[in-house]
Amino acid sequence: MLEGEGLSFGYGNFRVFEDVNLSIGEREIAAIVGPSGIGKSTLLRILGGFLKPNSGVVRLLGEPVVRPTPKIMLVHQSIVTFPWMTALENVMLGLQHLRLDREEAEREAKRMLELVGLKGFENFYPKELSGGMRQRVAIARALAARPLVLLMDEPFSHLDELTAENLRHEIYSILFGGETSLKSVVLVSHNLYEVVELSDVVYVLNGRPAHVVDIVRIDLPRPRNPKEPEFTKYVDALYAALTAKL
Repeated sequence: MLEGEGLSFGYGNFRVFEDVNLSIGEREIAAIVGPSGIGKSTLLRILGGFLKPNSGVVRLLGEPVVRPTPKIMLVHQSIVTFPWMTALENVMLGLQHLRLDREEAEREAKRMLELVGLKGFENFYPKELSGGMRQRVAIARALAARPLVLLMDEPFSHLDELTAENLRHEIYSILFGGETSLKSVVLVSHNLYEVVELSDVVYVLNGRPAHVVDIVRIDLPRPRNPKEPEFTKYVDALYAALTAKL
């Protein structure tokens, strides 16, 4: 579905990462983890066509990704909603490239808001919504664009733990419940419990310049219980990969 081959990036003589290879399949959530400042968010933006790598190529369904495309949408770690627009109007922004008439656009935006649990909040402004609700609006807007791939950069980091936990529990069914065009997700997170709960495969970045030091496949049934011993084993394996001396 989405592939990165031989990706390298740097500023001047400083190499952020080099020779990074990823392959994300259909109906798969792939996570990228690594120490702070290692280049995870930069890599995510390269996968979305927002930045150009110094070398290497990103492909979606075999075609090179050289610029931003509605087929790949990004949900930021900072909750991005436009304060002068209602929740409905925020979501309708994601539909602009589809050139729908007003009535059809409103109907589709309402469907996306209902999908993320915000039916009845269409006419609320962001200041009237909680942080978790605003992030749901941002997710609904991204999904409204009918992407094939969703990139999520620390999407729960600005939420309180209870809100983040509730949204994590719901996110898989929202993304892959058959109500959207979505095929794959790439997640950046510092929270290893979050990563194990959500992901099918984890790419571990480390070193200077960074490179993929481990690829861990999470073979657990859903829904996943963080209290189960097998769950903890995966968390420990990721922690060991992150802290190993290179």
